[in-house]
Amino acid sequence: MAKILNIESSTSVCSVALSIDGEVASIQESYSKNSHSELITLFCKKVVAEAGFNFSDLDAVSISKGPGSYTGLRIGVSTAKGFCYGLEIPLVSIETLTAMAHGMKNTLDYNNSSDSILFCPMIDARRMEVYTALFSDTLIQVEKTSAKIIDKDSFTNYLSAYKIIFAGDGAEKCKDVLDYHPNAIFINDFFPSANYLCKIAEQKYLAKDFENTAYFEPYYLKDFVAGKPKVKGLR
Repeated sequence: MAKILNIESSTSVCSVALSIDGEVASIQESYSKNSHSELITLFCKKVVAEAGFNFSDLDAVSISKGPGSYTGLRIGVSTAKGFCYGLEIPLVSIETLTAMAHGMKNTLDYNNSSDSILFCPMIDARRMEVYTALFSDTLIQVEKTSAKIIDKDSFTNYLSAYKIIFAGDGAEKCKDVLDYHPNAIFINDFFPSANYLCKIAEQKYLAKDFENTAYFEPYYLKDFVAGKPKVKGLR
């Protein structure tokens, strides 16, 4: 009976779940921006306690590895590594867009559709750029993860043959650009969640598909670029 602590911090959502054999036993989530440093450890304590366990009972920690927010990813990965080192348990990593695609398939009512469908999770990367990938209705990745600047010609080759389900905070800002196409379907209020990590983490745990905790780094996709300081006198 694998007990896995699952951490999702790649966007503004702070989400932690305790799973048992791939099923959620307890979950805590916050949609408040910049709440990760304040809440993530508290959420970890809560989900373990609510499920009736101690940290010493955990078999592994899974982390949503990105792409996404530089700060959120750093906090989540640092927290996951800390638990893995302290408890001497393995670290499992899951690409954020893959987890989102699994969540889209499992929570949205398109499983019985006769249409040819692709799932397109999107994470906001500022301005008109998003982190995105395309997945088939059987969750095979058909277009690799990339940072795209979205315009009216984006995905036209796929939209001619498939209905594409767009979801995530990146999809919300792209709706006005792509909504003209009848095969573009936008899902509102869909966010990354530790819930979507649980089944994938269980499969990776059983396959012993673990990361090297010492050397593991988040999947940033793009280099971090610091903004100009706003305090007068700083450069």
